[in-house]
Amino acid sequence: MRNGRLPIGCACCSMSRRGFLAAGCAAACAGAASVMAAPRIARAAESGAKPRIKILYSLHEEVQSGPDWPNKGFDFRPVMERTTAALTQGCPELAFTTAMANGPEQAAAIVAENDADGYVVFQMNCWNQVVQTAVQTGKPVLYVDFQYGGSGGFLVYTAGFLRSEAPNLGFVASSDPEDMIAAAKCLAPAVRDGGFAEAVARTRRARTPGPFDRVTKADALQTLSPEECAGRFGDLKIVAVRDTESGDHPPVMGIPVTLIPFAELNAAWEGADKEEARAIADRWEQSARVIEDVSRETLETSAAMYLAEKQVLAAHGATAITINCLGGFYGGHIHAYPCLGFHELNNEGLVGACECDISSTGTMLAFSTLAQGRPGYISDPVIDTAKRQIIYAHCVASNRVFGPEGPTNPFEILTHSEDRQGASVRSIMPEGYMTTSLQVSDPRKEILFHQGVSVENDPDDRACRTKLAAEPVGDIEKLFTQWDQWGWHRVTFYGDLKEPVFALADALGWKVVEEA
Repeated sequence: MRNGRLPIGCACCSMSRRGFLAAGCAAACAGAASVMAAPRIARAAESGAKPRIKILYSLHEEVQSGPDWPNKGFDFRPVMERTTAALTQGCPELAFTTAMANGPEQAAAIVAENDADGYVVFQMNCWNQVVQTAVQTGKPVLYVDFQYGGSGGFLVYTAGFLRSEAPNLGFVASSDPEDMIAAAKCLAPAVRDGGFAEAVARTRRARTPGPFDRVTKADALQTLSPEECAGRFGDLKIVAVRDTESGDHPPVMGIPVTLIPFAELNAAWEGADKEEARAIADRWEQSARVIEDVSRETLETSAAMYLAEKQVLAAHGATAITINCLGGFYGGHIHAYPCLGFHELNNEGLVGACECDISSTGTMLAFSTLAQGRPGYISDPVIDTAKRQIIYAHCVASNRVFGPEGPTNPFEILTHSEDRQGASVRSIMPEGYMTTSLQVSDPRKEILFHQGVSVENDPDDRACRTKLAAEPVGDIEKLFTQWDQWGWHRVTFYGDLKEPVFALADALGWKVVEEA
């Protein structure tokens, strides 16, 4: 199954190419496990009984009561039931039991029962630390991403395990449940002989499609010279709205950063011209392809926030603003989400950036300058090996990906998926173009870099609204390795920026780290 739309746990009875591979990979697991590690006889091997595997569901609660990925109100129970059924039916050689844990304390109590020969840890919310406890047992652990639910923690934690070379940790990040089943079949030989991480890696690589034959569309990208670009950085400025305090912040790539309090932004929002806000809301109603579950009042308050952002930029002589949107909104410091305002700023050649992520804001501003106004798109990526894709997910995106004077693409105005409140943007970005994804670390003087060809826009209701999918250029396996060092965010630009990025890095004396 290549379409990736099959929900976790669906029965797949036909012998497809992937089913054939599953059988072959199970044999490969047995061979790899037997040669990769010295024997360590377990209870199951001694008695001839099936290895006991505990499925640990790592999540806040069965029905999510608060805002987070995948979304408020999400019912995990059907997903867990389908997953347990899929593993039980697909791996009859294993004896499965299940448990739920929301963090290390509950996980420790579960593993202390010592009634399992191995574990499947299903990361269903992002940051619940359960897998670490399972790995510390030394027993084989299959780590599975619930895509658009646990993907942030999954990527960060997996990169850490890869860096530590944990031999008992194998991982799966796939929309196809057959991939999970094929990896789980490596558990039985691993319980007996070890070698689990490499066995699962071989299975995953065998089941991941090779590069597709992509012909990218023509793109008239124009960039500044490295010297001219770097020379402009000192004239730019970032305003960061982090908390109730103001002050200075270290520059990013030589770009000055000023901290201002929520109160200043909120005062600008309260004083925004109401007639102008109504006119902006009128324009959004006319230009959005869809407006769903977002009231006219919310459009007008969002338009007022856009005007407030413009006023703050003008007051500080800045070209970029980043706001701690969740902390400000949930803390009662601001009263409208800034997302539609960010959408407008990015369309205009300015920068509006999420979550007061100053490094990502600097990345957006620096490389938008290099690309002469093309907007960066900050995202929380998700990796899907079944489709050989990286999906860039977030709730703010431009719909002028080629710059302020370029063509527009369709966009929709929806609530934030996580909390079903406010107004956010789903931008339906153009397919068939080369994209460049970046992140900067000013302390390390490094630029993280990968590229991908845009192939689709995923409309899945879970997690953030905009989901641009790209086929990575290079090694998708390598894409799992850097998240613990760089965090979850990446910034994506349309265009082949490889040569300009490397040239700018040389001019600055920085290093480029290629993550694919």
